[in-house]
Amino acid sequence: MNSAILFGAGTMIAWGFWIIFGDVASNTIDPETAAFLSYLVATVVAGLFVVASDASLAVTNRGLAFSAVAGVAAAVGVISTFVGVTVGSTAVVSTIGGMYFVTAAVVSVAALGEPLSLQKAVGIGLALVAIVVINQ
Repeated sequence: MNSAILFGAGTMIAWGFWIIFGDVASNTIDPETAAFLSYLVATVVAGLFVVASDASLAVTNRGLAFSAVAGVAAAVGVISTFVGVTVGSTAVVSTIGGMYFVTAAVVSVAALGEPLSLQKAVGIGLALVAIVVINQ
């Protein structure tokens, strides 16, 4: 099996469980606190994985800066998700949140110079239609 497909499936399954458990946690404690605790545990687990995997600990200024910005984006996303599931439907919040790839596709074309194929454009359009349909 293609490694990208394997890791993509792992991501899908893990994030599916993450939002369900986040919903339960957010209905038990303040969603902001649940989001913080979720990422605190994620930080510890990711740190243990780095140590166990023998990953390089070399850090560049550029890598550090972009990692920090990614962390800010992740924090905004997790807080938005945990608060969202307390005020609305988990199915709606998770489905719209799962459309993050639309943002990634648009930014990768606009800022990173990746080519925009007809297939990508159609996929982005269909995803936007899906968001409208789900919110009806």
